[in-house]
Amino acid sequence: MESSPTRTLRPGFSARMLLMQLGVVALVVLLSAVVYGWLTYERLGDEAEDQALAVARTVAASSDVRAGVFALADAGPEELAAEVLAEGELQPLAEDVRLRTGALFVVITDDAGLRLSHPDPDLLGQRVSTDPSEALSGREVTVQEQGTLGHSARAKVPVYAPDSGRVVGEVSVGFSSKDILEGLGGSILPIALTAAGALGLGTLASLILGRRLKRLTLGLEPEEIAALTQDQEAVLRGVDEGVIGVSADRRITVFNREAKRLLGLDIGTEIVGLPLDKASLPPSFSTLLAAATPQSPTVEQVVGSRVLILTARAVQPSRKPGRRGYRPWAAAEGAAAQGSAAPELGWVIMLRDRTELQSLTRQLDAVGALTTALRAQRHEFANRLHTVSGLLGIGDYAAAQNYMGSIMKTGPLNYPAEQSELLRDPYLQAFIGAKSVEAAERGVTLRIGPETLIRGRITDPQDVTTVIGNLIDNAVRAAVHGSNPERWAEVELLDELTEDGGVLHLVVADSGDGLARLAPETASNNDGGGAAFERIFTEGFSTAETAGDSLQDVHGQGFGLPLSRQLARRRGGDVWVAEPGQPGGPGAVFCARLPGTVAPKEPGEMHDE
Repeated sequence: MESSPTRTLRPGFSARMLLMQLGVVALVVLLSAVVYGWLTYERLGDEAEDQALAVARTVAASSDVRAGVFALADAGPEELAAEVLAEGELQPLAEDVRLRTGALFVVITDDAGLRLSHPDPDLLGQRVSTDPSEALSGREVTVQEQGTLGHSARAKVPVYAPDSGRVVGEVSVGFSSKDILEGLGGSILPIALTAAGALGLGTLASLILGRRLKRLTLGLEPEEIAALTQDQEAVLRGVDEGVIGVSADRRITVFNREAKRLLGLDIGTEIVGLPLDKASLPPSFSTLLAAATPQSPTVEQVVGSRVLILTARAVQPSRKPGRRGYRPWAAAEGAAAQGSAAPELGWVIMLRDRTELQSLTRQLDAVGALTTALRAQRHEFANRLHTVSGLLGIGDYAAAQNYMGSIMKTGPLNYPAEQSELLRDPYLQAFIGAKSVEAAERGVTLRIGPETLIRGRITDPQDVTTVIGNLIDNAVRAAVHGSNPERWAEVELLDELTEDGGVLHLVVADSGDGLARLAPETASNNDGGGAAFERIFTEGFSTAETAGDSLQDVHGQGFGLPLSRQLARRRGGDVWVAEPGQPGGPGAVFCARLPGTVAPKEPGEMHDE
């Protein structure tokens, strides 16, 4: 069985950065120490050369040296022999100066470069090992070079004749390079301590920087950060949902194109980086974040012309940033359970468009109402056909004819809605009829107002049934919880046929206790209190919750009235409170105006009124 290849483990990014920083610091410290040591060596060498020059000048200026060198300037080989020079005046004088100054050598030569004094007596009378030409030409020389006694820092000074400016010899004084190195050794300890201190500070700074970098990158490696960036771009551009990222200090960090589209913002608008309260977003966003947790529920809101589902999640980082597969975006349930006030990474807001779903829901409501009406009609038609069949079976043709005449007068189906014969449109008949059945089941009589007049046909049953359905549901609920024993709800409709599209006018009243409990101080105002009850049209406000009703609104708690108004205003109409009502009844009166929802009937649809 083949063994799986072993995975090469490599240090993490922070460890690699730390090692690299330590290497750089160590290299810089080493180079600094070498340069500092070299400069110190050069300085000590220059000091040794200056000292040698001072000694050489002193020796060369001595009258005894000048006279002695001048006396030997024309001497023969016998006088320049080593034995003779060793017993002469110059050798003891030079050795005395060498011993007193600590020099490596003090050498006196004639104008031919022959040694007249030297620490090694055997070398007396011989030519010096280094070039004496510059000094013999009248120039002082300082240099570091190798001689018979070793490497040294030396100075060469010309010796002049006592009675003239003629150069008759030179004085060469040198200090050993070993002495220079010994002087450097005294400076090595400060250099070493300085280098060690710099290396220690560099190491500490590298550790602090590494920890800081690890916190900033949330323990992620560069490859993981690059992959996350690519994934984020792919997800934000590919999803059909709006995504908004908000940092812990409430600044927008992510805002994809879909979120701009859903909120009605221009695609080119730059929002990332702005504070949340300055980004022209709905005020409800701040409230949504205040209640956000890793398990926040979804919220439905009407934003502009769209019905959106908003979800806000508080994002906490994982507490194990060093392990592989770390996901900083994962919400930490433990942190949320502890009740941390502010998430470390901020919030993520998801926006989903429910407008099309609401449209489908309204279509299904209309279809459901028609289906209910057709089912009831089928049942009633069957009963009536059985009656006609029985009358014909017994031969009572006159009774059968009278029965058929009564059916033709009353219509195909009798709904619980009073005066339903005023509704001439099949959509309105079916929908309001179905609503009257629901109201009757709750003990409420749904009636059609006597001023109802429908001459045209409904062209947009979706919006019409949505608005009428919401207002009727609220009226029935108010009647059920009202103190008036006679529970009723009344709907009055009037169409206004114009050349550019008809307008449907709608009034819904009930027997409930009205809206005075929402703002008692404004209930007696002469203006009807309409302006004081605008908050019932805001998202999230529910009259059902106020009334203590446990029945769920089919359009969502606190969502029906805002949606109805939004639909009406999108068409150029409106929904408003005409009368707030009063305790004991009658209740509130709502009005609606829906332009573009009715049209004149076609010639084939006309019938005798």
